[in-house]
Amino acid sequence: MDMLQVITLALVQGLTEFLPISSSAHLILVPLLTGWDDQGLAYDVAVHVGTLTAVVVYFRAELWAMLMAWLNSLRTRRMTPDARLAWAVLLGTIPVGLVGLLFKDVIENQLRSMLVIAVATIGFGLLLWWADVRGQRRRDEHTINWKDVLVIGGAQAVALIPGASRSGITMTAGLAMGLTREAAARFSFLLSIPVIVLAGGLETLDLVREPQHAHWGGIVLGTAISAVSAYLCIHYFLKMLERVGMWPFAVYRLVLGIGLLLLVS
Repeated sequence: MDMLQVITLALVQGLTEFLPISSSAHLILVPLLTGWDDQGLAYDVAVHVGTLTAVVVYFRAELWAMLMAWLNSLRTRRMTPDARLAWAVLLGTIPVGLVGLLFKDVIENQLRSMLVIAVATIGFGLLLWWADVRGQRRRDEHTINWKDVLVIGGAQAVALIPGASRSGITMTAGLAMGLTREAAARFSFLLSIPVIVLAGGLETLDLVREPQHAHWGGIVLGTAISAVSAYLCIHYFLKMLERVGMWPFAVYRLVLGIGLLLLVS
């Protein structure tokens, strides 16, 4: 990998992991436009570590409060808002874990076509716009109940369809359940932590089983760039979200999806 490839792929991972614009669509589009060879599993693990670092550092105060409240709920059976949020993140991860394990081969071998990604990018982009327009946007993430967890967690499992966008579909579900834009985004980012850990863990197991030559300079640089870009993405996305809403991302998804369909035809 040359430096341009290292930097570009790290930025793509850092930005698309958290914006509601479909990381899988971009990760397929980049090599098609550049002709680059596959970057290798070690690099994929590294940029996942970068995005995980970003979201953990950004939400470090909330995560510490949630952890302490969750441990206290195990001891006292009392549900504070932070404890409820921690349980919501844990339980909301179960559907995607189960679906990922049960349908891993189907997803990897039958759904990773450009046509599926293009259609999902467009369809779920329109759904994001609809939820943003029609949602009541009255509640924050600490009001999440078990019905919300079921809907948003189920939506996260649907995001295993390439092109759906994990962040996009969980924000869509949150908006549809009445969360504010910022609350839907914050809960989506918190939900990403166990998912990134699971995905990175599976990639690490594959890497252990099939060791590859690692270009350590590129790996370290890619990790750092993905971490910094993901952190900045989270920060500025949350700041601008209430002002601009989801429509720019929905429009972008339509344009991207149409572009992919033109490449297929």
